[in-house]
Amino acid sequence: MDIKQLRYFIAIAEEKQITAAARKLHMTQPPLSQQLSAMEQELGVKLVSKNGKFLELTDAGRALYKNALNIVNLMEESNIEIKEIGSGIRGKLLIGVNTLSYDKLPNLLKSFQERYPYTYYKIQQNESGQLCKLVEERSIELAIVRLPPKLKDFSVLNFRSEPFYFVTSNKLILPSQKVSYDQIQHYPLILPSTEGLSLYNMILEQFSYRQLNVNVICECSDILVLLKLVSSGFGATIIPRSVLKMHKIHNLNAYEIDDDKFRASSGLIWRKDHYLSKAAQNFIELLKEMYPDGLDF
Repeated sequence: MDIKQLRYFIAIAEEKQITAAARKLHMTQPPLSQQLSAMEQELGVKLVSKNGKFLELTDAGRALYKNALNIVNLMEESNIEIKEIGSGIRGKLLIGVNTLSYDKLPNLLKSFQERYPYTYYKIQQNESGQLCKLVEERSIELAIVRLPPKLKDFSVLNFRSEPFYFVTSNKLILPSQKVSYDQIQHYPLILPSTEGLSLYNMILEQFSYRQLNVNVICECSDILVLLKLVSSGFGATIIPRSVLKMHKIHNLNAYEIDDDKFRASSGLIWRKDHYLSKAAQNFIELLKEMYPDGLDF
């Protein structure tokens, strides 16, 4: 079998019909059927079986499909790598940013654009756990995530940790610019609850560790909605400093939590032992160059 036959089989497996696969491949049906028969004859096994109008993969077909995807992806990555070694000018930056977002990302991308004007960008926002999955699946190459998700399969460029703030509507004025957990426990809280973020549980653990009660009245996965609820006086919240910088909502008061140990950690991740496009490599180098003393978000 050659790479062309593997591409044919991937199309058949995904479209589940010879006619649909042929249409996707911009070819006619008979030659594609012949290619499928040739592959089955060469391997000595049935790769698909008929189920009504559709084709189903046999166990052997599923194994071939899985391996064919890996082989084709590796071939494409090899072609990209070779071309980019030759030029290093054009490319595509595939990057994800977590739901809480970052206030410095627009300026970083602007600086990157000025240096590499022919780069195309794909920016995807999602929660940190989902971004890790997208990097694993190679849908994106880089992701800025809130730590700590499971990172054994990733390389990490850590950012400086940042303090958490207790945020209320401007109708509530506290006597000091710093506030303790003992004080916070008396206020109704709206907490970020994005699935996979773990920030919700991390906040609750701070109260549990100090044997304090906590009055959580609401969870909200949309940070902008959460801050607007706080602004209305519905409740208070606890969020990292960068979230305040990114989302400038009026009618809010922010008080730093008096705790040097509980801080928000973030980082740029990419898949270990995996080829990174020239664009991704250049973005990592730009970050290191702009923040030589540590990445401060």
